[in-house]
Amino acid sequence: MSVDVSYVAKGITNHSVCEKMAMETEDPNQTVLSHFFLESLMYTAEHPSLFFLLFFLIYSITLTGNLLILITVGSDPHLCSPMYHFLGHLSFLDACLSTVTVPKVMAGLLTVDGKVISFEGCAVQLYCFHFLASAECFLYTVMAYDRYLAICQPLRYPVAMNRQMCAGLAGIPWAIGAVHSAIHTSLTFRLLYCGPHHIAYFFCDMPPVLKLACADTTINELVMLANIGIVAAGCLILIVISYVFIVAAVLRIRTAEGRQRAFSTCTSHLTVVLLYYTPPVCIYLQPRSSGAGAGAPAVFYTIVTPMLNPFIYTLRNKEVKRALRRLLCQGPRESPEGSPPP
Repeated sequence: MSVDVSYVAKGITNHSVCEKMAMETEDPNQTVLSHFFLESLMYTAEHPSLFFLLFFLIYSITLTGNLLILITVGSDPHLCSPMYHFLGHLSFLDACLSTVTVPKVMAGLLTVDGKVISFEGCAVQLYCFHFLASAECFLYTVMAYDRYLAICQPLRYPVAMNRQMCAGLAGIPWAIGAVHSAIHTSLTFRLLYCGPHHIAYFFCDMPPVLKLACADTTINELVMLANIGIVAAGCLILIVISYVFIVAAVLRIRTAEGRQRAFSTCTSHLTVVLLYYTPPVCIYLQPRSSGAGAGAPAVFYTIVTPMLNPFIYTLRNKEVKRALRRLLCQGPRESPEGSPPP
């Protein structure tokens, strides 16, 4: 088997890497890829050790912050409202989403072999990424609906958002995310991949993987644009509609303290929604975009946003800050009956 010219040009001729990339089929003139080679993020190849430490720090902060929020929400009786239940789901999603991409990026910074991913591994990474990302997309919509009920219909809120409804709304994003990701993964990996094997991205995602297919990908790209476009646009429209009603309701509150309190529970959610939705629009509306900087927008919602979410929700929410202090200091806990309503 000959070594790919693109790898010779890059100085990558490691036999253990190259021999993994393809396997022969019954047709002697055609090979089917068994492995892919992931590209490093822009500028990271110049100082791999420095960026490894940076990503290790980001990943450690992400896991620590989100797991701390998850433990706090699960253990503190003051944080028993649906808003904090959904926040716990968001923290778990963020920790998992970061785990899908960041460890592989760090492995690629250490060795050339770390950039190699098997065909099956690529399919698993793509499925997990879109499963978690789409579930988070729907969860943001559920959280907006929760805030709408709490602020616009406070008297009806305890009945409408009961334990069964809360559990159902929390489960819907997971179920839809699983189906949504299964559709895209099956459509992507039913195609034949016979070379090249260089994915111009730092993880397996649909646009860069489809470029390597030895078949017409028009249907895949149309389904990707329609499906992801409908999902993202639909969720965003529902969030915007919810906040139009929320803002109108808040402006009718007579006291400044009441308005400030109502807005404080919403600004954190709006901030993470903006951070989360903007990069995918740049990526999936331009499926043929390529180049060294093509993966830059994805860094924000796969690596940066999961790290920032715990800080955004903690800094803007007094109840979460009090609960964190109680957890870390192991001080005496007050009865949850004295805590204010959401």
